[in-house]
Amino acid sequence: MAHHFARSLLVLAALSLSGCAAFSPDSGMTTVSELTSQSINKDVAFVRTSEGEGAVDGRMRQLLSRTLTADTAVQIALLNNKGLQAAYNELALAESDLVEQSLPPNPVFSISRISGNGASEIERQVVGDILALATLPFRSDIARDRFRQAQLRAALATLRLAADVRRAYWRVVAGNEMVVLLTDAKATAESTAQLAVKLGETGSLNKLDQAREQVFYAETTADLATARQTAGSARERLARLMGLWDGGLDFRLPNALPPLPRRPHTLPSIETDAVAHRIDLQIARLELTALAKSLHLTEATRFVTLLDLAGISRRTQDPEGAPFRERGFDVQFQIPIFDGGEVRVRQAAETYNFAFNRLTERAVNVRSEARDAYRSYRSSYDIASHYQREIIPLRKIITEEMQLRFSSMQVDIFALLTEARQRLASLRGAIDAKQRFFLAQSDLQTVVNGGGSPAAGSDNPTTIAAAAPADGGH
Repeated sequence: MAHHFARSLLVLAALSLSGCAAFSPDSGMTTVSELTSQSINKDVAFVRTSEGEGAVDGRMRQLLSRTLTADTAVQIALLNNKGLQAAYNELALAESDLVEQSLPPNPVFSISRISGNGASEIERQVVGDILALATLPFRSDIARDRFRQAQLRAALATLRLAADVRRAYWRVVAGNEMVVLLTDAKATAESTAQLAVKLGETGSLNKLDQAREQVFYAETTADLATARQTAGSARERLARLMGLWDGGLDFRLPNALPPLPRRPHTLPSIETDAVAHRIDLQIARLELTALAKSLHLTEATRFVTLLDLAGISRRTQDPEGAPFRERGFDVQFQIPIFDGGEVRVRQAAETYNFAFNRLTERAVNVRSEARDAYRSYRSSYDIASHYQREIIPLRKIITEEMQLRFSSMQVDIFALLTEARQRLASLRGAIDAKQRFFLAQSDLQTVVNGGGSPAAGSDNPTTIAAAAPADGGH
């Protein structure tokens, strides 16, 4: 019986192995690469060998050899950020879990020998978990859904990094432009302050006007220091996101933001696109599917949670008689007297309902986020465009007219300086408005593809997955 049972276990295991998952050559990175390419058209790489590391280093040196754009900064980060590589390591671990969940349970072999007064007994057992073997296809199917979730989470981490890099890039370039503007303004204010001191010494300028020019110089100096500190911090954040070490910290960036596009994007179906393409929603949908399968498995095995079958072979040696053999089997299962599985079924059902409500809430929030992001994008474009079309040209006309009147001695130097201060304020406002537009443009792309940080209180797929065992509680 033990021999036949062992052979039956081997046959069942062989049949189960035919549907087992195997390790993929790229640890599931093909799906991540496809999703990333569709959303942001960038390359990703899971660096696991010295050859791969050398290829990435060569590509990075090529990208760093010229002034960085937002796209090249994103590409460097996707190739070099070690936190992203750690996310890909988690994907490889998830594939290991998939393979493990797809393997049939190993049979347990035991042997015991008891002797005394010249007699001895040897017993051999082969024990197999029949329930685990019978439910293997269901558990393997759930594990595949979990692995698909892990692939989407890796893609989501990639898109979030890309979104963070774009935001950091626009901030540091805007900071550079502000530093250039304030550096020129400080030089002008310094000359004006020195002139005010000299005029005050000759009695041509009262103390009030002297103080006004000197405080403008002092405030401009403080603003320039603040702008340099802000730009420096933004540059360091960009360097961290790109994963740069000492050799790459001298990367070059432009000193001014690019011009605004000729016209803003028109996205009438922004809500539909966001709901259809958001990767965090796809993760939540897969979570719901996996929990539904887990709930069905829990309901199917609610009464039987343990079913072990053992083949037994026993040989007894008695000094007063001939040795004899005994063969048989042993079946173990739980009797559902106190626990009929209601608790596990209720837990699985509530976990499913929890995930369903979170998914519904997230879908509602995604539509609202899409509308809000598009409104912010359009309004920031209109404001920045208003600065470029109206305010800055008018300020230029005013400055030119004031200079003509100063040349003809119709206004004095201080009226000209007052206009210079007002023009400086307009230029600073234009830089801020343009920066807000490019940040809003990045946020709009993030809302559609799901690359932003999760909102407070949003569903966490990892937490939901941990709330219910993947095999229905077995």
